[in-house]
Amino acid sequence: MIKVLFVCMGNICRSPTAEGVFRHKVKQAGMEDRISIDSAGTHAYHVGNPPDPRAQKAALQRNIDLSDQRARRVNAEDFIEFDYVIAMDESNRDDLLAICPPGYEERVYLFLEFAGCAENEVPDPYYGQGRGFEIVLNLVEEAAEGLLTHINNTHS
Repeated sequence: MIKVLFVCMGNICRSPTAEGVFRHKVKQAGMEDRISIDSAGTHAYHVGNPPDPRAQKAALQRNIDLSDQRARRVNAEDFIEFDYVIAMDESNRDDLLAICPPGYEERVYLFLEFAGCAENEVPDPYYGQGRGFEIVLNLVEEAAEGLLTHINNTHS
């Protein structure tokens, strides 16, 4: 079983969106029995809360339901349990590396490393207006495809 953890700051916008999108793509590929998926935040601001209603609405427009997810904070054990600990941006990657047990740093990635785009960070839509959540979904969908291809190529 390959285990993937998506991480943003509060675990209510980007990382639950990534979890939902990747779960959807894994299901479409018939790989639910090979890949386990979760998400977490580097901060405890929203622990126990569902994803932001705007993230849920944008995802539902693409037939992706985030409503059963609840925010949690990442912990040191996650680096041992998960094969991929995937940060949405550089700041969260730095926060992850600061708590990562020695020897597990190679498990930490930026999500857009798996996308074929010029961006390297998934922007935080929390304080924005308009299409921020749509932009996040577009980037996340592209990176999710790349991650699934990477997992297939690396762990076949």
